[in-house]
Amino acid sequence: MNWKFTAPLMFLGALLLSGCIGDRSGATGWAYNDPANGGFERQPFFEQETAPGLVFIEGGTFTMGQVEDDLTFNWDNIPRRVTVPSFYMDETEVTNHYWLEYLSWLQRVYGSSYPEVVRRALPDTLVWREKLAFNEPYVDYYLRHPAYRDYPVVGISWNQANDFCKWRTDRVNEQLLVREGLIAHNPDGQLDEDHFTTEAYLNGQYQGESVAEGLRDLRPGSSGYRNVSYEDGLLQPAYRLPTEAEWEFAALGLIGNSYAELITDRRTYPWDGHYTRNDNGRDRSYGNMNANFARGRGDYMGVAGSLNDGAAATAAVYQYAPNDYGLYNMSGNVNEWCMDVYRPLSAMDTEEFRPFRGNVYQTKQLNSEGQIADKFDYVVYDIDAIDGNLKAYQKAAAKNFIEEEQNLVDNVFTYIEAAKAERKLKRQEESQEQMNEGKELILDSDLLVAPDLLGIFTDNISSSPGDLRYRDVSVEESLERENYRQADNIDFRDGDLESSIDYGQEGFDVNKSRMYGYGETTLINNRSRVYKGGAWNDRSYWLSPGTRRFLDEDKASAAIGFRCAMDRMGAQVLAGPR
Repeated sequence: MNWKFTAPLMFLGALLLSGCIGDRSGATGWAYNDPANGGFERQPFFEQETAPGLVFIEGGTFTMGQVEDDLTFNWDNIPRRVTVPSFYMDETEVTNHYWLEYLSWLQRVYGSSYPEVVRRALPDTLVWREKLAFNEPYVDYYLRHPAYRDYPVVGISWNQANDFCKWRTDRVNEQLLVREGLIAHNPDGQLDEDHFTTEAYLNGQYQGESVAEGLRDLRPGSSGYRNVSYEDGLLQPAYRLPTEAEWEFAALGLIGNSYAELITDRRTYPWDGHYTRNDNGRDRSYGNMNANFARGRGDYMGVAGSLNDGAAATAAVYQYAPNDYGLYNMSGNVNEWCMDVYRPLSAMDTEEFRPFRGNVYQTKQLNSEGQIADKFDYVVYDIDAIDGNLKAYQKAAAKNFIEEEQNLVDNVFTYIEAAKAERKLKRQEESQEQMNEGKELILDSDLLVAPDLLGIFTDNISSSPGDLRYRDVSVEESLERENYRQADNIDFRDGDLESSIDYGQEGFDVNKSRMYGYGETTLINNRSRVYKGGAWNDRSYWLSPGTRRFLDEDKASAAIGFRCAMDRMGAQVLAGPR
């Protein structure tokens, strides 16, 4: 048992039982943790515990952006000074083994009742295929063969990476509660919507087996015990993808390249110097490659007997030396997803403190009594996304349809239209019932197109059983605010109507005259997500943290993986030893 939290809580309980009251309020003078004073609690707390797999990244100011030659002439990352607060980041990329652990959990919890939730999390192993290369061994074995278990997982979309972050948060917080003897470790009892999630637990909607009755509840009239809350300091903040600013700051690792407040030498890569080889003559790895990348045309691994990077494609996550923060492969191996929506001129618009583009503000749904609405006990599909994807599929495949296949697609569209009608009446559950009927129609079919149609449904699941219900913040409830008015701020100052070049002019069409004509003049839209870092098949140019590229959030690549980040609560430096 870890005594970091247990010992202070037991000590607090001993104080209460003995009648010895602790601290008093500096504002009122009343004693804390005293039922006679209302029971307001002040729990012992030292600092945030470092969660599994993470490394502390001490924040600060730095010049974000492309400070080397812009060989692509995009000039989409103009240098500017920003500040990044301290945070945590994964020591390595998320590996195949971690992803298999995730898939195993999904299969155990959802596999019998909701297999589509499991299918949604499967990596796209076909990303390895090239029309004029033989990469089938990677297609067949890369994800599951134990030889690759410590290699970075690839074929993961931005959406899938976010789902993993949410799952990881819940499993870590569940383990903390089990560790402290507050809930039972009961993997066989957590099925479908009854599994543990942090939000369900905090909102009283997790009914798992308890070991102890909970923490002492000192409020008058209480039952005597309560669940852990964030105020107790035990539960971890959410794992998430790093913002672009955080990723770039962590990759540069300037904490090891500065004296006082002076950056002694500019870095092109996450290591000292401007070379891709180790140029430290006192180091035993002198002359070795510092990262896994393509050195030149046709050279992905070097000459037999003297392999320059030791990897044909990806490499094991610990194969290369870490940067000064202790982070491995911040250049090379695989590119990594960032949280940001891509815009070429983000540097001109985002804030100087914690810069980020991609905010969509949401709030938990309430019931008629003003309480948090019950969590979902069914799969929620993105109706509009399925409708759009199915229309695109029909357009591409219609010439090859037999009559029965066309009839199946038409019948599925009938259910989609019925779902839209129910949604218009604000009957969400009935709307999703129509979508489920459409999915069941596909499952009952033995036509060749059925797997493709089912894949469209699977790829567009927006919530799973056990998730709490959220909605976008409305304009009406934000009328008195000055910092924002609407939920979706992705387009703000770059892509919204007001920023369009012809806005206000005669003939302006709100549906066509947008700044970014996706699929016509650009590949930029509100689903374009930034990735950085360079990969095993990239030239050294992309290893510089200042470079950036983008890809749609629902697409994947054999050269893109990810790592998680977490917010740091409180002090910006780690506390010294106690």
